[in-house]
Amino acid sequence: MKGKAILKSLLFSYAVTGGLLFLLAFFLFQFNMGEGAVAAGIVVIYVLACFLGGFTAGKMIRKDKYLWGILTGFVYFCLLLLVSIIVQGKWNMTVQHAVTTFFMCLGGGALGGMLS
Repeated sequence: MKGKAILKSLLFSYAVTGGLLFLLAFFLFQFNMGEGAVAAGIVVIYVLACFLGGFTAGKMIRKDKYLWGILTGFVYFCLLLLVSIIVQGKWNMTVQHAVTTFFMCLGGGALGGMLS
């Protein structure tokens, strides 16, 4: 049951990520946004997707919600990192960026779980 709930919340998180990244790409081309705005948008999308995934997991499991939110954020980050490495063929980010993204995903998931 819990594994299924985490899987559903991750699928929801990645659907949100895909939709929001598509919207961000549209705004990028429509309004010729700068690189800083795009980077900020990506950060917001990661945190929001993990928040919603943690919220969904907390609603489904209903016990130790923040822990399941953290787990959702952790698995989200791991899959994000794995796909990034597979697509680019190598590790292509600084350790500082990876650690920051890791804690943003965990924090977003935990907050979503707590507020569910």
